[in-house]
Amino acid sequence: MPRGSNSKRERQYEHIKESAEERGESTKRAKEIAARTVNKERARSGESKTASKSSTQDEPSSKRGGQRSSGGSEGPTYDQLYEEAKRRNIHGRSSMNKSELKKSLGH
Repeated sequence: MPRGSNSKRERQYEHIKESAEERGESTKRAKEIAARTVNKERARSGESKTASKSSTQDEPSSKRGGQRSSGGSEGPTYDQLYEEAKRRNIHGRSSMNKSELKKSLGH
């Protein structure tokens, strides 16, 4: 949990961390995502001493609603597709390329 946070930010951190873990992120990665998100929200609302330009001028994550997560021109990455295939227990996934993974997952 980022230092100097209030109880609202602590709840926000826990919620984001749990959501990331439910999506299949490792605990370490989930903590990183949560900390970065909370720190950015703190900077945006003036709760931190310093803030980068992107933290204060970028669209808030709450409004963005995951628009950037695997939404690039090519969609999800190979690693994201592979992890989803692993969760769904798709056989032969280790020898599949990105397009084959997409097809087997119905993307």
